[in-house]
Amino acid sequence: MFSSRSLDDDLAAVRDRYAPGSPVLDVDADFETLPPAAAEDLGLFVDGLDPASYPTEWLPDSVPDLLRKHTGPAFTVGLPGDGTVVRTTQTDPPAVLVKRRAEGTPDDFLAFLIAERLVQIGREPAPGAVRGDASNGGDPAGLPESFLPFFGERYRDLDAAIRRPDPETGESTTGFGPTDVFQVANALFDAWVGLHTRDAFASWADEYPRLFGAWVDAGDRLSGRLGDLSGEVARGDTDFPAATEYACSAVKHDLDLPAPYGALDTTAYRERGAPYAVAWAEKTFAALVDDEE
Repeated sequence: MFSSRSLDDDLAAVRDRYAPGSPVLDVDADFETLPPAAAEDLGLFVDGLDPASYPTEWLPDSVPDLLRKHTGPAFTVGLPGDGTVVRTTQTDPPAVLVKRRAEGTPDDFLAFLIAERLVQIGREPAPGAVRGDASNGGDPAGLPESFLPFFGERYRDLDAAIRRPDPETGESTTGFGPTDVFQVANALFDAWVGLHTRDAFASWADEYPRLFGAWVDAGDRLSGRLGDLSGEVARGDTDFPAATEYACSAVKHDLDLPAPYGALDTTAYRERGAPYAVAWAEKTFAALVDDEE
């Protein structure tokens, strides 16, 4: 299932600098969520396993099945939307996993994706930014593995801000569903993580020029559409959760974001984390509803 990946010199140097000792492993399958039997095989490549489970009280009544399973005691890694390369904090040391789909990814861009995960392993959040810390079922010190421990009990507040469920039926009154909440939560987490990593990428021009070039190129490919993203939403060409996902993916590339996403590209968001994200969602989705009435 897993095999150690040989790293080029620049990637090996990035690992030594940001995530010393972390294994980078090729996975012989694609997956959204790695099942328990396969996840346990990670123990062959690390010093120890520390499977995470999260309080069910963090979740509202209506959530995608995969997210509900993710909170349980079974050892699982990954969620939909995690991408070609993922990291897990449930191993000691944390590990980077490269999915089989990476075979079709250009070499330099794949190298950047691996480097990005290694940098993430070496970053730590500000106190209070992560709502689900190790004391209440969340991840240990460091950036959380996914958006669920990032939001912790505030995930219910995010759901309420986006869906505004009817107090009697629990049905959404905004037209947005549990999958939309999942998508927005993942996007907001991606933006917050990007605020912690982009300074490293921006400093690599001389030291790791191949990785720096891949970071710049990926940003260039995103930038063209950003300017008209609000127009796409207004015309109905792109729904708001998808637009949020696109805009948030640009944060790690240090691109200018259109309204209302510019508020996520701030030091305040980096330092306050989940409470800030929920406040942004409450204000933004309230405005969306008002515009439609």
